[in-house]
Amino acid sequence: MKHLMTVRASKVPEVTLLFWIIKILATTLGETGGDAVSMTMGLGYALSTVIFFAIFAVVVAVQIRARSFHPGLYWIVIVTTTTAGTTLADFADRSLGIGYAGGSLTLLALLLLVLGSWWVSVGSISVSHIHVPRVEAFYWAAIFASNTLGTALGDFLADDTGLGYGGGALVFLGLLAVVAAAYAWMKFSHTLLFWTAFILTRPLGATVGDFLDKPVSAGGLHLSRIIASLVLAAIIAGLVALVPQRAGRHPGEVQLSS
Repeated sequence: MKHLMTVRASKVPEVTLLFWIIKILATTLGETGGDAVSMTMGLGYALSTVIFFAIFAVVVAVQIRARSFHPGLYWIVIVTTTTAGTTLADFADRSLGIGYAGGSLTLLALLLLVLGSWWVSVGSISVSHIHVPRVEAFYWAAIFASNTLGTALGDFLADDTGLGYGGGALVFLGLLAVVAAAYAWMKFSHTLLFWTAFILTRPLGATVGDFLDKPVSAGGLHLSRIIASLVLAAIIAGLVALVPQRAGRHPGEVQLSS
């Protein structure tokens, strides 16, 4: 008799440099795409949020029902969380008058509630264990909350502090560098560092997206939101199609074998 350790595949990708590159591109697309529908097309924040959330609900249901990791499907869900998060945060901050600071604090509390509920229910918030529907539902709820928080946080730093979109992007790049250094050289929880980086990449993408499409008078480049969104979508699709990604893996239960 001997012990064999099985390896169970997760339904989310390995966290590699490619993962973070696509994540930042997806968050930037979420900002330009959300603004294109709510502002350029004139649908407004509320209706745009309803549309994007409905799309998110459909694709995340397909993702959860899938039996294995599909890179294209996974990143489509990520993009829907960023677009819906963009319009939802803008609706709360601007239409409801909560403000960027109030919106950021409210959404941070929501994210902590989701992560806390996940921890209490499962005993872990590690992204290495996303392989059953209940855990995956918590995972996507946390991602949706973090991407919505990131929009409000990016707007707060760029607008309320006077740093502008370029300055805000540099701040978030600096914070991500600190997280990377902590991952490489310090003994911090890798799970905590992952979620910190995941949250910070969203406002980075949001400020970059705003820098691309906002008027020159507001500190942006005033590029077409629709064209910028199409270019970003094409780059993401190219990376997903051409660069292999594999599911994250973790040791499963020990089984006995003769």
